[in-house]
Amino acid sequence: MAADPVLRDYLTSALRRHASRPALTAGDLTWTYGDLDHAARCVAGDLAGRGVTAGTPVAMLLPNGAEYVVTDLAIAMLGAAKVPVNLMLSPDECAYIIDNSRAAVCVVHEEQTGSVELARSRGATPGMLVVGGEEDGWNAALAHEPIHDLPAVSPDEQALIMYTGGTTGLPKGVVHSQRGMAMNLLSHLIEMELTADDTLLLTSPLPHSAGFLLHAGLAQGARVVVEEKFDVEAVLDRIERDRASYLFLVPTMIYRLLDAAVARGSFDASSLRTILYGAAPIVRERLEQGLRLFGPVFMQLYGQSEAPNFLTRLRREDHRTGGDGARVLTSCGRSVVMSEVRVVRDDGSACGPGEVGEVTAWSPYTMEGYLGRPSETATALRDGWLHTGDLGFLTEDGYLHLVDRKKDMIITGGLNVYSSEVEQALARLDGVNEVAVAGVPHPDWGEAIVAFIVPSDDRVTAESVLAAARTELSSYKRPKSVVLVDALPTTAVGKVDKKALRAQVDLGDPS
Repeated sequence: MAADPVLRDYLTSALRRHASRPALTAGDLTWTYGDLDHAARCVAGDLAGRGVTAGTPVAMLLPNGAEYVVTDLAIAMLGAAKVPVNLMLSPDECAYIIDNSRAAVCVVHEEQTGSVELARSRGATPGMLVVGGEEDGWNAALAHEPIHDLPAVSPDEQALIMYTGGTTGLPKGVVHSQRGMAMNLLSHLIEMELTADDTLLLTSPLPHSAGFLLHAGLAQGARVVVEEKFDVEAVLDRIERDRASYLFLVPTMIYRLLDAAVARGSFDASSLRTILYGAAPIVRERLEQGLRLFGPVFMQLYGQSEAPNFLTRLRREDHRTGGDGARVLTSCGRSVVMSEVRVVRDDGSACGPGEVGEVTAWSPYTMEGYLGRPSETATALRDGWLHTGDLGFLTEDGYLHLVDRKKDMIITGGLNVYSSEVEQALARLDGVNEVAVAGVPHPDWGEAIVAFIVPSDDRVTAESVLAAARTELSSYKRPKSVVLVDALPTTAVGKVDKKALRAQVDLGDPS
């Protein structure tokens, strides 16, 4: 291995080392590490024939599955720049990403070719390798002569252009280098505590956080099971039938998993060792339920597309409900081995313990910048530190507590209100299954606090929540309105979509 490794070095080494072991299960088909190695080298040969070299952007418009994993490995082998496109985005957003990234080739499922054609109609000129349908080129790619001598790749070459969700304005392309992605993989191997004996189940979109976990699972020699989407019954079956031991979920998925496990009555979760989650803390009552059902398996991560996925980690041992556990549980943990986190004031000076400011972070896998956006890059990256746009505070013992996104902080009657504080208070109420809080424009207050509640039973009403809030919250932090919903909308990356929630409210006077 080179003195300054690139991403593929760790992946190709594992493919060779574990050649006879099961590597990937997608649907009913299982591939060995040797199978993946051969298939990826064949697809790499096809892509090289299309002009793909080190640093060449290659867009992927593929659902979770074997084709995604093989293409991902092929791109890494060539040292090209992966442009993963979340299929939950609109065709217009997908076409924008293809055009903006200047993708030379799109590896695309037959149902997604319209996005490529739309990009072409706007002047983009990518080639297209289609999976399925009348134009299928995938089988030919798998039959291509495999590449054995891989091309030279510089650690400074771009390895990934990962687009943000685009909930406000057009998505931004986050550029990562080969060196950064190699370091990022090492961080995952340290922090995930994943072993070669684990079976890692991935059900969320591989173009986002799950894709980094995929690389870690393969580098470690684990078996990776990929589902096209999250289906709670399929997850339970994978745990019982395939002995899945390591899950990656967001809290809303965990809540559905708990409800489904209870509904089954008899359920064997003895294989389950880790449930890694992100996006938000778990509500305490639900965590207690999870600990009773599954044991001490929970671990939380915090990161961003600009520094994925580990800036902080809340360990299994931190998930305690007794003693001072409640205080720790509202945090997202402490800085991981390969990062440092600080909270700063607007002037850049460090905040004291408990003082809210902007979360900043340093890591060797922080992005190179936003593609074609120098001013936004300069705002986000200052003196080597990533300014995350998250508001939070550190405790004296280094636990990071997030309170809001800067753009989501509610200013009502001239006072600052952090949505997480209101959400935590309302989540403790009986009958509240899920909750999200947002500010909407109000003619008198500037912004009014609106709570969106997913009730667990018919006892919960808007009036009962408002009445309970009077004892749980200071007057200026109480919701002016409560909206009962069947489910909280989520973005393409699984986070609660507060923009969509605000759109449900009359912007005149929600009270």
